[in-house]
Amino acid sequence: MEIYILAGCGIFAAAVVLGLAVRMIRGARRRRPNDMDFMEGHEFEYYCAELLEKCGFQEVEVTRGSGDYGIDILAEKDGVTYAIQCKRYNAPVGVKAVQEAYAGRDYYDRMVGAVLTNQYFTQPAAEAARKLKILLWDRGYLESMMEE
Repeated sequence: MEIYILAGCGIFAAAVVLGLAVRMIRGARRRRPNDMDFMEGHEFEYYCAELLEKCGFQEVEVTRGSGDYGIDILAEKDGVTYAIQCKRYNAPVGVKAVQEAYAGRDYYDRMVGAVLTNQYFTQPAAEAARKLKILLWDRGYLESMMEE
């Protein structure tokens, strides 16, 4: 009888250890940078364009590298046209990206301006975006697009 109880406890302990190991691995995956964090800027733009297409955007076009007025992607979804600034950064994105999306939205005569990044936004960037009516698509939004 004692041997059976000990064996049962051993199986239970092994299951607990296995469960902890699985949770640790999942947590490490969440904290591990994605491949997008190591992309070059133009490569990141094409990656974002593919994600947008996968999420139902149409007429997705990556603009030329220079002279694009800060806009990296032009797209359309459900009759709404977008001018999107992509920022693959290692730190929070500031006001300058919001200003570029604002100017580019008007230059390309688009309905909506947005900044899409692998990071998050500074508080001043969020405040400027609210005033200028620019969408901010941060890392969480980008990751949700990747899961779709």
